[in-house]
Amino acid sequence: MGVITSEMVKQLRDKTAAGMMACKQALDQCDGDMEKAVDFLRAKGLATARKRSDRSTSEGIIHSYIHMGGKIGVMVEVNCESDFVAKTDDFIQFTKNVALHIAASNPLAIQPEDIPEPVVTREKQIYWEQAKDLGKPEKMMEKIVEGKLSKFLKESSLMNQPYVRDPNITIADLLNETIAKIGENIRIRRFVRFQLGE
Repeated sequence: MGVITSEMVKQLRDKTAAGMMACKQALDQCDGDMEKAVDFLRAKGLATARKRSDRSTSEGIIHSYIHMGGKIGVMVEVNCESDFVAKTDDFIQFTKNVALHIAASNPLAIQPEDIPEPVVTREKQIYWEQAKDLGKPEKMMEKIVEGKLSKFLKESSLMNQPYVRDPNITIADLLNETIAKIGENIRIRRFVRFQLGE
């Protein structure tokens, strides 16, 4: 095993925003391999998030974000377990980042199953017409429609979208990393996005 330098720890910390000791431990576990250490920390964040997922989230904040000189506005409610955590820089920064992401990426819902049924039906009809124009057999058309619909649901739901500030992770990854860092359950409860003229 190679020597883990403070520079390596700093580099991993910059990439993941994990604590210094967690970064050192990850690098030790992964023999100094930076990419494996990132995956190790991500998996650890997911495990922590799973452990905390059933804990009540009745505190938190509502954050508003105005973008493009007043042309786009977002309000997002993010919940946590305690008033103390709701006031921490890490929690506030996470909430700001989520609001900024919503402004930039325009998700339709938090999870795919939250996307309104009329929207899903309309998209399905559009994909069906597109598949019909290709002149494919019906079984193949169904697969094409299913594939396109699955992609649409994934791209349109906040938790599955690649995070605008780091497209290598999703909003779900960012949430899990924040839960691991803060040590409390966090939930993005709801959001609304306004665009001038819409």
